[in-house]
Amino acid sequence: MKTNINIKWMGAFVMLLTIVSCKKDFLNRPPQDQLSDATFWKTENDVFGALNTVYSNTLGGEGATIYEDAKTDNAYGQYPWESTATVVSSGDINSASDAGWDFTAIRSANLLLENADKATMDATRKERYKAEARFLRAYSYLDLMNKFGDVPIITKTLTIAESDVKRDPKAQVYKFITDELDAVSKVLPASYAGGKYNDKGRVTKGAALALKSRAHLYNGDWQQASDAAQQVMGLGYELFKVTAETGDDLADDYSKWATFSDAAEEKKFRLGIRSYEEIFWAKNKQNSEVILDRQYIAQKDVNYLNTYLLSSALGGWSSVTPTQELVDAYPNYKTGEPVTATDAAVRASLFKANDPAFYNEYKNRDPRFYASILFVGSPWNTIEADYTFSWNGGGNNNSSTGYNFRKLTDPEIYKAQLDNYSNIILIRYAEVLLTYAEAQNELSGPNPAVYKAIDDLRDRAGMPHVDQVKYAAKDAMRELIRRERRVELALEGQRYMDIRRWKIAPQVMKNTNDIRNNLAQKRVWTDKLYLMPIPQKQMDISKNLTQNPGY
Repeated sequence: MKTNINIKWMGAFVMLLTIVSCKKDFLNRPPQDQLSDATFWKTENDVFGALNTVYSNTLGGEGATIYEDAKTDNAYGQYPWESTATVVSSGDINSASDAGWDFTAIRSANLLLENADKATMDATRKERYKAEARFLRAYSYLDLMNKFGDVPIITKTLTIAESDVKRDPKAQVYKFITDELDAVSKVLPASYAGGKYNDKGRVTKGAALALKSRAHLYNGDWQQASDAAQQVMGLGYELFKVTAETGDDLADDYSKWATFSDAAEEKKFRLGIRSYEEIFWAKNKQNSEVILDRQYIAQKDVNYLNTYLLSSALGGWSSVTPTQELVDAYPNYKTGEPVTATDAAVRASLFKANDPAFYNEYKNRDPRFYASILFVGSPWNTIEADYTFSWNGGGNNNSSTGYNFRKLTDPEIYKAQLDNYSNIILIRYAEVLLTYAEAQNELSGPNPAVYKAIDDLRDRAGMPHVDQVKYAAKDAMRELIRRERRVELALEGQRYMDIRRWKIAPQVMKNTNDIRNNLAQKRVWTDKLYLMPIPQKQMDISKNLTQNPGY
């Protein structure tokens, strides 16, 4: 069985973790690993086990993707006990909440970096392990910086005397992250051969450069973002595609949802759906598009995406559901252009009357819409024979918006009656293409390389190419790239930073209603929400910490 690098570690290291257990209030806790120094950090197995724990502490599961989108206009997280997404999206978060002030991964990385040189092992592999730990520390810091702005840069385990630290300026944190990623990209391999110590799925040169490009993009450093993305584009990654439909997929009738001019157009449309949705299925894990993922093992280590995203009829909880605003964002399949949203009152009236005209707004949409959203009447034979989605109101683990997510779920695992063990993709090649396109456009406007990056994504989705006459100017292309980014990366955790860095959050974070035009969630935006609050419990134990404005 393939090793899962994110959950396994050696028995000795489990014992060590018991001693040095890292909590979220770590800034007031000294390292207590002295008892293990005499027996640990001696062999490669020790360092390897410690590194796998850094992976486990760093690479988030569902919270790194679906709940981040539930903090935005893409989705609604209806259960406040599952995450802070409900209070963040409503604008109600305060310093009593913890939006992710967690240095556990950073502490475990620092512990390894301080002790790895004590072990007797191959020197080249030791440097690689240290580079992996530095990448994971930078990954954690990028998440902290995005949420909180200024954060303490800690590169060693702390004593009690050292633990009451101050926040470092965001610009300094940003430089630390990008410098680290640049350095480790020169050490990390482009790929792994597999087997012990070389598991496929470990961080690579491509992961370091892709994360670096993301950090530069978020900071508006267009040239650096473009350069890093372009380096990734030269490493051999490809967009995942399927070439034929098989099995129960063939039973889905899309003739009522799209107007096809001929059989070739229908095939293109249907393959667009399959190519997009199957990126995230277990049977296609570590496909050509994956740059970094959090891995899972069937019946041993699982995620709960099928549970969190599907409705009660499919055994789910509808924890995170699409907003009407996300549904409206998917363009027309024929033209590639935005659609005119149906008036909310008209939609509600048509739904109540069960009028056939209700379904018109779901016709001829981007194939990624059908691969991502379960809407009333949508077919899905792969999950159950003759299945069509229906909605009769929220409650009882059903959607509060009238829609459920199909994206990121795995119907084949559902049919096998197992918990979802598909890997959660944290960075994929599609994001790199979008980063490159946005950065290049901001630098000098659209050019052939920008059009090609977007057209490659549209080809995979079965969509028409960009109209280069209509989108010849920077401003017009900027809006198209932003729309493309939203639908391509929906539910993957990118929208949270996008609406903040683009400064559109005040316009888009409005109340969201269900398809009956009833309020699903009241949302109020204030500019303090550009940053999250430092948890008060942390400020109580670390007197040098300061609070973000407005909290």
